[in-house]
Amino acid sequence: MNTPAAPCIGFGSVWHRRLRPIEHQFRYRCYFLLLPMRSLRERASPALKRNRRGWLSFHDADHGAGGDDALAWFEQLLAREGVRDADGEVWLQTFPRVLGYVFKPVSFWYAQRADGSLAAVLAEVNNTFGERHGYLLAGPGLNWGAERAARKVFHVSPFCGSGGDYGFRFERLAAADGQPTQLLARVDLHDDQGALLQTSVGGAIAELSPATVRRAVLGMPLMTLGVVLRIHWQALRLWLKRVPFFAKPDAPSQFVSR
Repeated sequence: MNTPAAPCIGFGSVWHRRLRPIEHQFRYRCYFLLLPMRSLRERASPALKRNRRGWLSFHDADHGAGGDDALAWFEQLLAREGVRDADGEVWLQTFPRVLGYVFKPVSFWYAQRADGSLAAVLAEVNNTFGERHGYLLAGPGLNWGAERAARKVFHVSPFCGSGGDYGFRFERLAAADGQPTQLLARVDLHDDQGALLQTSVGGAIAELSPATVRRAVLGMPLMTLGVVLRIHWQALRLWLKRVPFFAKPDAPSQFVSR
């Protein structure tokens, strides 16, 4: 790698649209971290409160197997899955802890080659039952702007059955030095009747600094708590609209599916 990349914060929105059996959608403002994990291994950033208290912080234990080095866990996962060409930066798009509280519906690990192209992406999904599962995308055809599919195996919402297929698409704009300026992660769900859900999270990217941390925390001081409250509020709205309810199945026996 060249000059170590700087940690970033994104300001944008979470969007969710349900197409059947009734149309239901919402959009909320949000912010998220975008962390160059390999650069941070070489040089820590004073702007990032890592594994310690802060108004806004990142904890390695919130990812993977819950250890103290999330990047090492991810690199071991890539090695086990036969991904050998991720020799560039590894960016992690994730929600931070805010005032010590965290819930991460989904985080995305972007493993790049040295030229900035994508070698692999891991969508790391958490549900409200305390379970976690990863969808690993790798191999030919994976790149920025291209859609890749994965079979749905992990229960997230009681208003969706256990079957179906996800369509993933990741769009990024970057400066000449490779530093991201815009990022969007799109995840859609299709079942045997066609398109069911459309979702996205993304926004404009800025360098993480005391000023951008203040902007985030003062602008949305209870963001991560609000994520959980909004999940339950939207679930109540779907229940009142009589959307069918599905019982929770057992979690997959393997952490990662491809």
